[in-house]
Amino acid sequence: MNLKKILFVAIMVFSFSFCSLKQEFISYTPAEFEKFIQEDKSVQLVDVRRSDEFEAGHIENALLINVLDSLTFMDKANAMLDKSRPVAVYCRSGKRSKDAARKLSRKGYKVFDLDSGYLGWIKYLSE
Repeated sequence: MNLKKILFVAIMVFSFSFCSLKQEFISYTPAEFEKFIQEDKSVQLVDVRRSDEFEAGHIENALLINVLDSLTFMDKANAMLDKSRPVAVYCRSGKRSKDAARKLSRKGYKVFDLDSGYLGWIKYLSE
């Protein structure tokens, strides 16, 4: 009987833990991202790539905060961004921006991610 209770409790704890592993931010397709950044005038657009990537091309009005600078990324974000306004992040292909989105959302920012990155953005605009 005790084994059944222990097993039941273990299953319940695992279930609750699994349910809490939800995505902490919203990912948008390029079309959804474009609509979002055009319609919400309070959005803070952040490019999380390296400066050389940014200089080669970026979305208009984007701030540059390199997520690869792991020691200073959150310090720069806290200095440059307003937590009361939404943050839209993108990178080259979508991987680094998801990392940045996780970090920002865990610190209380409301974050939106461009799922396919700048490459997806350029492809979308050329269609």
